[in-house]
Amino acid sequence: MLTINIHEAKTHLSRLVEAAAKGESFIIAKAGKPMVKVVALDTPEPTEVRRLGFMSREIEVPDDFDRMGKAEIEKLFGTGE
Repeated sequence: MLTINIHEAKTHLSRLVEAAAKGESFIIAKAGKPMVKVVALDTPEPTEVRRLGFMSREIEVPDDFDRMGKAEIEKLFGTGE
């Protein structure tokens, strides 16, 4: 990611804003220390990122899940004997 010092950011603000709007985010630094990250408005917030387990406790799996449809499966594929 591009890091730009604050003086250069002030000088080229219009160009940098256009680039950020197109998805090219950048960091503005002051005295070499990163201060802010500039991103497009439609960039997803970190809290919007979907994570594994996002539906936890919303779906119940029956106890006999591994035996569901056993008769139909045996009818289609045989009993395996």
